[in-house]
Amino acid sequence: MKIRDTVLPVLRPYGGKEEVEALRDSIESGWWGKGPKVAEFEKKFAKMVGAKYAVAVTSATHGQDLVLKAMGIKDCDIINPTISFMTTAMVPLWNNCTSNIVDVDRHTLNLDPDDVKKSLKPNTKAIIAVNMAGVPAPIDEIRKFYDGFIIEDTAHSCYTPGAGMAGDVAVWSFQAVKTMPCGDGGMITTDNKELYEKLVPMTWLGITSTYSRVANNNNPEGRPGYSWDYEVNMVGYKAYMIDLSASICLEQMKKLPAYLERRRHIQKRYNDELHSIIGRPAHSETVQYYCARVPPEHRDNLIDYLSDKKIHTGVHFKPLHKHSIVKQNREYPVADTEWLKLISFPVHPIMTDDDISYVVYWVNKYFEEKI
Repeated sequence: MKIRDTVLPVLRPYGGKEEVEALRDSIESGWWGKGPKVAEFEKKFAKMVGAKYAVAVTSATHGQDLVLKAMGIKDCDIINPTISFMTTAMVPLWNNCTSNIVDVDRHTLNLDPDDVKKSLKPNTKAIIAVNMAGVPAPIDEIRKFYDGFIIEDTAHSCYTPGAGMAGDVAVWSFQAVKTMPCGDGGMITTDNKELYEKLVPMTWLGITSTYSRVANNNNPEGRPGYSWDYEVNMVGYKAYMIDLSASICLEQMKKLPAYLERRRHIQKRYNDELHSIIGRPAHSETVQYYCARVPPEHRDNLIDYLSDKKIHTGVHFKPLHKHSIVKQNREYPVADTEWLKLISFPVHPIMTDDDISYVVYWVNKYFEEKI
């Protein structure tokens, strides 16, 4: 097969004229900060995932941090899985907590409930349960022995039906290569009214938004008014989403069903057509990543081989416990074995069937030559 002229990326966002027009509308409206588009997005997103409340923020990372601060979770132990992005290990450190990193299930790469149970400490005040690659974490299993606070990290599962419902709060991501991207952004969803009412002013230094003071204040003649006065009585941060980002998210939300259908089509073709030596990942409704597994002696060579064919791949993820900032004094028999096999093949909504065939051809060609 002829080698491509251009690189096939492992992940990438895709927008079109709809996003451009939405941005134009927001720019021309004069609302560039947190305004009506953010309010619309929060309402529609909460409805989509089945939550009562939603708070749009600058990123899922900031979302997790705000949740811990709103709950007063600090100076304690927080459990999170070793196969995860650095967010879940770093955010506990921001709150003077121990990042208690546990091993994962061999098949799903999610938290291993047995290891969670063994790792609980008297001062464990929260668990961050990641839905790895969109596969739901075993929160129901963990609930059998743990009744504390659980953050469901739904960064990879927008939108897996039922995602965000098992934990006490869910934190979503709209980062540039996620299933519903806007460059960067996040959403906190919850059914807890008290938590929601704490989070809203925390996103802007303890102040209610300018838009809320315009939208909720009309003078007696019915003309829009504006209340300039506000009172700050809590420590807040600066982590609110702006309308420019929300306008992109609203358009991406409309396209999400078709994009996810395409991702699942790619998943099916990989499952059906890749060489039998390749371990298939657990089924995902979002296919945020297609984390295949190959014999570890071949993984890095295959990455280089595919790169020469203009196919980019990735490894999701290097285990958190291997980073010196959160190195742990314990063993990880599953993660230490499985991560050496991991290779993520390209998955994004504008991959054509020819692109899929191209990946399958060169991956299979490598193993035909090597084994």
